[in-house]
Amino acid sequence: MQYETLLVEIGTEELPPKSLRALSEAFTEQLTNLLKEHDVAFGEVKTYATPRRLAVQLFEVAAQQPDKVVEKRGPAVQMAFDENGQPTKAAEGWARGNGITVAQAERLVTDKGEWLLYKAAVKGQMLAELLPGIVANALKKLPIPKPMRWGSGSAQFIRPVKTVTLMYGTDIISGQIMGVDSSNFLQGHRFHAPQGTALTHANNYEAALEAVWVIADFDKRRERIVQGITTLAQKLGGHVLDDPDLVDEVTALVEWPVVLSATFDAQFLSVPKEPLIVTMKDDQRYFPLENDQGELLPAFIFVTNIESKDPQQIIQGNEKVVRPRLADAQFFFESDKKVRLADRVDALANVLFQQQLGSIKDKSDRIATVAAAIASKLNGQANIAERAGYLCKADLISQMVQEFPETQGVMGMHYARHDQEPEGVATAIYEHYLPRFSGDHLPQTVEGAAVAMADKLDTLVGIFGIGQTPKGDRDPFALRRAAIGLLRILVEGGYSLDLEELVQLSLNCFGGILVVPAEQVRTDVVDFLLGRFRTWYQEQGIAVDAIQAVLARRPTNPVDFDQRVKAVTVFRQLPPAEALAAANKRVSNILAKVEQELPTDVDASLLQEEQEIALAQAIQQAHTATKEALAQGDYTQALTALAGLQEPVDAFFDHVLVNADDEAVRRNRLALLQNLRELFLQIADISVLN
Repeated sequence: MQYETLLVEIGTEELPPKSLRALSEAFTEQLTNLLKEHDVAFGEVKTYATPRRLAVQLFEVAAQQPDKVVEKRGPAVQMAFDENGQPTKAAEGWARGNGITVAQAERLVTDKGEWLLYKAAVKGQMLAELLPGIVANALKKLPIPKPMRWGSGSAQFIRPVKTVTLMYGTDIISGQIMGVDSSNFLQGHRFHAPQGTALTHANNYEAALEAVWVIADFDKRRERIVQGITTLAQKLGGHVLDDPDLVDEVTALVEWPVVLSATFDAQFLSVPKEPLIVTMKDDQRYFPLENDQGELLPAFIFVTNIESKDPQQIIQGNEKVVRPRLADAQFFFESDKKVRLADRVDALANVLFQQQLGSIKDKSDRIATVAAAIASKLNGQANIAERAGYLCKADLISQMVQEFPETQGVMGMHYARHDQEPEGVATAIYEHYLPRFSGDHLPQTVEGAAVAMADKLDTLVGIFGIGQTPKGDRDPFALRRAAIGLLRILVEGGYSLDLEELVQLSLNCFGGILVVPAEQVRTDVVDFLLGRFRTWYQEQGIAVDAIQAVLARRPTNPVDFDQRVKAVTVFRQLPPAEALAAANKRVSNILAKVEQELPTDVDASLLQEEQEIALAQAIQQAHTATKEALAQGDYTQALTALAGLQEPVDAFFDHVLVNADDEAVRRNRLALLQNLRELFLQIADISVLN
């Protein structure tokens, strides 16, 4: 069997930079999966991606599928022959289809009967025959939401396909994909090497492209960019903001990265740094620089796709491009400062939040009321939280935020400071949008946390109150994100508040505009919030059954919920956990069948067996041992103490008959088991642990 290196490259027009890496990984996955399905052996795999190509290089690839024997079962023997022992038409037709006679067929004997059998030797197909179809199918399976057509053909792909390179060692594998004939031609750099190059061997792919000014390996290009940025930033006395997504995007935009720096007029630093950063990063794909004090420097780093003989021209061109964008930000900032935030609030009445829930002004009023109440509960400054809630959405109608929506909240903070609002108000305006995404930082002030919670509660309660709950992937108001954010603020901030009470505070502000009954809204929102715990904890690696054990008890204080989950996580690692979980499940099943109400106290005079007496004493001791721990919310200590019940519980079930003939004894034993179960249910339902 021959083994060689295989190279598959699809040369295209410029691919979407934000999806390049995902497309490349998906292409590699689909191609290798299809090769496996076709029994084509291969070894190491390398993935390549540039703005104008997707490529996969596979080593030690077999030139041919292995030969194999295929068993083809025919009719059952009793149906294959008539009463005279002659082959039936069904048997003859099956044999003829396989190119044999009935007499040449083998027999397959199983415990279910006997069948005719033909074992066909199938010769493996050559890779050259299989590959074009495999590549075409791999491309069809890529995650492309809106494929495009080009020219007069019917081919569809994310961008027009220009070249197809299929090389097996030194051989070109013939085929046509997306209307393009395969060859050994590779596109070179669009400007430095538009003539391209011919690939002589699949092993030489990287070197051949580098000779025509293309670094094919995505990670190598990325590392070159990172090193260049780091070196330049140090020379300029600063550092770039950490933004791996921007680095990935820039890597996907260039084939031969050259890292340069440029400057802008220091007068623009009078504008808050956030909009300047947004316009440089989002509009121009530049890397802004900060000093060690977090102050923006009048310089930026950028990556070009050309090795210029006169880089100063490129630098000046980029400086010329960025200046009007920074000037716009400066103009918006100076114009916005002429109107106080407080004077913008009334105009929010003309901005719709949701048709049934009113305007952004209505929402701000509700946020202010709820934020003040939450701040009071947390011993914060209610007046600061209320003022921040009232002003928190006012920057939405500023020119700056309308031009740069990413700066909402942060510009409100800057404008509040300019208006000489209390610092706590300015900070809370910024913090009320936190967390903005998974892993984002949280409000650091009580007042900021109060406004953030009030805002998220208002959205959750309002949307649930008009019956527009999330369904499937549809979540237009980002209720799942709001719920996770609310839980994170409560748990990680250590704010011990009850969800039922928080939801009710928000409900009280809606008056009669909600169409769903208030009681149902409260239940649905709290259940929705509790349900988010599962997603959040699973991302932290916590077992699903530990989460379900706590959910079964429905504690509505998130801080308390978190303590229980952590305690169950510790408990399930203890040696007695498995036996006690099984015992609790058994107890739960027994008690579920009891129709009459059981006594709450165990009658010591009715305890007969040594093991049930021992269990009763152990339960009493465990109750005493856990009382103080439970009062302090130390569920880990309480469950650790309860782990000591394993031996008396096991002994009880091994030696004591629960369903005794004497009804009084039976009910007393059931009461004993009920007391046992209640001990654990104070924390979680451990019967659901696996």
